[in-house]
Amino acid sequence: MPKINVYLPDELADAVREAGVPVSAVCQRALEQAVRRVTAIRETVLGDLDDAALAAGLPNFTQRARTTLRLAAEQAAATASDTVGTGHLLGGLVAEGGNLALQVLRAIEIEPARVAQDLAARSLAEDGAGATDRRFSVAAAGALELAVTEATALGHNYVGCEHLLLGLVAEPDGAGGQVLRSLGAELRLTRRAVAAALAGFVHLQATRPAAAPTPDMAAAAEKIMTALADLTARVERLERRP
Repeated sequence: MPKINVYLPDELADAVREAGVPVSAVCQRALEQAVRRVTAIRETVLGDLDDAALAAGLPNFTQRARTTLRLAAEQAAATASDTVGTGHLLGGLVAEGGNLALQVLRAIEIEPARVAQDLAARSLAEDGAGATDRRFSVAAAGALELAVTEATALGHNYVGCEHLLLGLVAEPDGAGGQVLRSLGAELRLTRRAVAAALAGFVHLQATRPAAAPTPDMAAAAEKIMTALADLTARVERLERRP
């Protein structure tokens, strides 16, 4: 049976040894999940991007992430594009309107409206993989696969819009990543903002009552995102000091 070496940071390796975690079994399970997600992405056909098909084909993607993909497909179809490109994916994120990725963008001082404006000024056409069916572009498939990688690295068993944002920032060739990076979305900063936003969301979920949302809860969420933006800005200033 082939072997794959997994290198861990020293502190994590020590903790794994102390806890007696079965690394091989954990890695195998994570890889199996990642392979299934990546395979589903590569096999997704543009015509299949309705809610039912997406839920069946990409079950680990959140509802908002699947909506983003459907909106991206609709944008591509509206321009008669043969593929759904990274620009369409980013446009879908913005059009969805309520996802965590947009909060992360605001936390790193990028307004979604500016993203939409810059996308509108670009050609979003991207090359496909030579298939006869209409699918994701090569760059878009790469961004989605990177989103799966980011989710796995964060220890998440789902792929959300925040992971898709990271995948777009990390993908080097597509229009989506180019727009994000031109506006200041550096991968390390964005990844940190995602982690902070998720921590804030978990805290909010843990402290709010089971009743329906109230204006006070919305205000609390807004305070968390404002605090995240301030924290991110302070960390960035410290890192820039000689």
